[in-house]
Amino acid sequence: MRLVRGPLVRQRRRHRVRPALDRGARLNPADGATGSAADGTLRTAVVVVNWERADLTTAAVRAVLAEGTADEVVVVDNGSSDDSVAVLRRELPEATVLTRQHNGGFAAGANTGIRHTDADVVVLLNNDAVPAPGFVRALRDHLARAAPEVAAVTGRIVLAGRWTGLPAGATPAPGRRVLRDHDGHLWTPSADGEVRLNSTGVRVDRDGNGMDRDWFAPADRVADVDVFGFSGGASALRRAALDDVGLLDESLFMYYEDTELAWRLRRRGWRVEHAADAVVEHDHSASSGVQSDLFVFRNARNRMVVALWHAPWPTVLRASARTLLRALVGLRSGSTRREARLVLAAFADVLGTLPAHLARRLRETRRASVPRRTVDPGA
Repeated sequence: MRLVRGPLVRQRRRHRVRPALDRGARLNPADGATGSAADGTLRTAVVVVNWERADLTTAAVRAVLAEGTADEVVVVDNGSSDDSVAVLRRELPEATVLTRQHNGGFAAGANTGIRHTDADVVVLLNNDAVPAPGFVRALRDHLARAAPEVAAVTGRIVLAGRWTGLPAGATPAPGRRVLRDHDGHLWTPSADGEVRLNSTGVRVDRDGNGMDRDWFAPADRVADVDVFGFSGGASALRRAALDDVGLLDESLFMYYEDTELAWRLRRRGWRVEHAADAVVEHDHSASSGVQSDLFVFRNARNRMVVALWHAPWPTVLRASARTLLRALVGLRSGSTRREARLVLAAFADVLGTLPAHLARRLRETRRASVPRRTVDPGA
């Protein structure tokens, strides 16, 4: 799978590198922080990436604009081939609409928006997520109150609609939407079902799997404030932390880019917290689909790549072995053969570029100030 990137058509500012935050220092964003408001509050920008779903993006951005907290709202069209740009500029005159010539993936789109603004806080919001009133304010205020080493705040993502769990062994009706929880149980939309959680942040297991914390948990689940990583679909990032470790990795194209950035933040001594009052409703994978070829290939590849760059060797070996075993077992079944071939292609892609990944691992080791074994959440 070849990735094609294109130049940005419209971009007014470049990301400015500032000195890394002294880990022992206290940060007062109102003192000399570029982009701070005159009253000392954190100047906040919201970035939403669109790709051929102007309808979803318009709904998400209108909710942000209606709240009125954001100082700037930036919509990045990621090389759509339809009329998205015209629709977005017509329907969202209060937002800044940037365009890319080609689809560089979520990371490239988000980075375009981040580079455009010099706000103290950058909120990332999926275009298929609609924020509840006060979402942006809750993220901004949580970050303002947090300890200076808190780099990101991740929101509370609720699955759109209501869901009913299928009995064990039940076969879903043809064409019926089905999602699987972490325990392997199947869920399907139902008018008399329950509201369930999508995410309260990202966790990583001992096999290197990055996953939504509290996936399909009851909507009233109380989650710990401390969490390994943020969800790129509903989170706020501190500018000082991005200046320290860099932006999202565009080579990942899509999936695991938020987990990878969380690894870099953790290995520089930054932390991530969860804000339960920053709520969005998410139409899960409305943009790409959870079983599309793109999802299967990228999810398998990027899990191994991120582990190679950041995790201790035992985690790397478990991630690789799990991926290869999944592919080999899947090839024996006709129903999973397509998925198995994509996973095997992902394994071959990583193996074929192993020297480059090992070089990246060495660079990350030199940049880090916290050992891998200390950060590894699966240890």
